[in-house]
Amino acid sequence: MAYESPAGPLTPGGFDTQRDVAAGLPLFLVEQWRASDRTDGEARRLLSRHETRGYSVVSDSAGLTRLSQRLGLLEVLALIDRPKRILHACARAAGGRAVGVWAADNAQLFHPETVEASTLLSALLTAQDEIRRHCEVRIGIGAHLGSYYELAGGLYGAEADAVEEFAENDTEGGEIAVTQAVVDRLPHGHPFTLRPKDGVGGLVGPVHQVLDGPRLDIAGLGEAWAAEGWPGESGVTGQEHYPIPYAGAFYADLLLLDARPGDAELAGRLAAEHLRERTVVLVERSAAPADTPELELLRGLSLSAAMRDVGLRLLPSEGAVEIKVAGPLGIYLFEEPAPAVRFALGMRTGLAEREIVGRIGVAAGPVLAGRTPGGGWDVAGAPVNLASKMAQDLGTPGRVHLSEVVRDALGDHADLAGFEAMRRTVSGVEMTYYVG
Repeated sequence: MAYESPAGPLTPGGFDTQRDVAAGLPLFLVEQWRASDRTDGEARRLLSRHETRGYSVVSDSAGLTRLSQRLGLLEVLALIDRPKRILHACARAAGGRAVGVWAADNAQLFHPETVEASTLLSALLTAQDEIRRHCEVRIGIGAHLGSYYELAGGLYGAEADAVEEFAENDTEGGEIAVTQAVVDRLPHGHPFTLRPKDGVGGLVGPVHQVLDGPRLDIAGLGEAWAAEGWPGESGVTGQEHYPIPYAGAFYADLLLLDARPGDAELAGRLAAEHLRERTVVLVERSAAPADTPELELLRGLSLSAAMRDVGLRLLPSEGAVEIKVAGPLGIYLFEEPAPAVRFALGMRTGLAEREIVGRIGVAAGPVLAGRTPGGGWDVAGAPVNLASKMAQDLGTPGRVHLSEVVRDALGDHADLAGFEAMRRTVSGVEMTYYVG
């Protein structure tokens, strides 16, 4: 997936200037909500058309911050690809399907309520076994049986948010954590070894670690393994692979790199071909407090649509592109740091005019960006992670946060008046950034 400048000549792997599709943002529902009387009853009526019930399974990788300090971006992407392939193959064998696009290290699956809880747990145990055998990266997995709203290819709602939160924040590499609702679906005298997980719960109730139990029959996974191109060293994938966030040509190169670990020459050649120095702007809007989860969801989507409107109005016609607006986040990519900082400052003002408070991070460096097979866009790289850490983990509402690289690139630029240096440690890494 070679990246082409959004301002330069476009190729099949380059950026498209069309901006009428908001990946991850169900604009049709936002329009219905804005045209309604916006009551709790109306929110429930609109969302009821999209309600589904089943198991939400979310995974998150462990130790990527430190891993990225010794490996290049493409090598990290190759390493996190393996667990996703394995998890997807096991989940499909247990009647599950992928949700959304599996960007970066995150993955989400949905199993209908008709799937037996014991089948799901066996699949997850099998996945963790295979990941331990074949992968350097470990993942934590969280699962919950509940009700969700399926919108624009994603799962929304209070229960969907809750399982994502505990999977990403409260699981460790190699762990499987399931809610009480999953445990309650296990038959009496089930063969699984469970242990309560302290300090986790809330909306989804008590959470339990799955320590042991029966596994899936690996011999029966032939079709699923073959479709994923796993196991094996050919690098060939079938038509049922997980929803990759890359163009096919780049993914073929990624599989080649995975098959030749430690090949510094190949890694360097592919990095030169696919990575470009760019500036990332990540905006996180404020939450929308409400009396009910349904009101909060629709008000939040409406705020995200407003944020998208502000961003598209401010985005330069050349040298910049909207990557996506999904949930509370907006991500934008720029050729140069100075226009990115001006955009970030304009976003803060534009959001404030609509009574929306945003936290904004701006970081620069080598990124991989381009069209996904589903027609949207995505971007990966250290600048995305750094912008996220500054805005989401360390950010102050209503402020703009700049990385050292961005600050140094602008020198004595007038836009930097009032920015102050900050030093913090996040994920075990000390960092300096600037807040204004």
